[in-house]
Amino acid sequence: MKLKVFIADDDAGMRLVLKRIMESMDGIEFIGEAADGEEAVRRCIDLRPDVVFIDVEMPVLSGVEAARQLVEHLPELALIFVTAHSEYMPDAFEVYAYDYLLKPFKTDRVRQTLRRLQRNKMIRKTTPLKTLMLKNRERMSFIPVEEIILLYRENKLTYIVTAEETHSTSESLNNLQQKLATPYFFRSHRAFIINMNFISKIYPYGRWTYLIKMKGTEKDALITHEKLEQLQDFLASR
Repeated sequence: MKLKVFIADDDAGMRLVLKRIMESMDGIEFIGEAADGEEAVRRCIDLRPDVVFIDVEMPVLSGVEAARQLVEHLPELALIFVTAHSEYMPDAFEVYAYDYLLKPFKTDRVRQTLRRLQRNKMIRKTTPLKTLMLKNRERMSFIPVEEIILLYRENKLTYIVTAEETHSTSESLNNLQQKLATPYFFRSHRAFIINMNFISKIYPYGRWTYLIKMKGTEKDALITHEKLEQLQDFLASR
């Protein structure tokens, strides 16, 4: 699987330099570019890159302001700031920048950063996730995966429920489902993912829907008739 990269810089020459570096590397896919921060946010939300090279000083929306919006929509995004000004470094790392490249930089420096990201992505693919990391403007939260009771989508936010507290994120259920690719998480409904280890009881809730009572929380989950049959088949085979 290739590492998808987006470039946001108002300097067309710099965008060309970065594209040339990417074209010389295996496993890197350049998927788009933008000349201002607002366009970068809009296109990245649509294209969902793994990595964004982003200049600090851009028209319409600065790189730092654009980065703050991007991490809200794409929490797993790796941000690499590219700028001639070192004084922006604290702002960059405040939004959890992966790296900070000062212009002029050597091409090998860019390659090293991309190779490190490739290695990190490969490790995530081959290692079962034990801790889910959520980040937003205020803080980073680390949630032990085995403690997650259920996840649900409501009012454009996703909620992750444990016995201790409920966390919220703008990340989609689909993205979180991919991260929680463990046998005990089950997509019971378009708006719910449940940890099967916490199922207590299941009740009829309409003609084609059922209500799931979960241990450790008062929050109930929904499951469709079709998904209930899949759940029963899966549990019977264990």
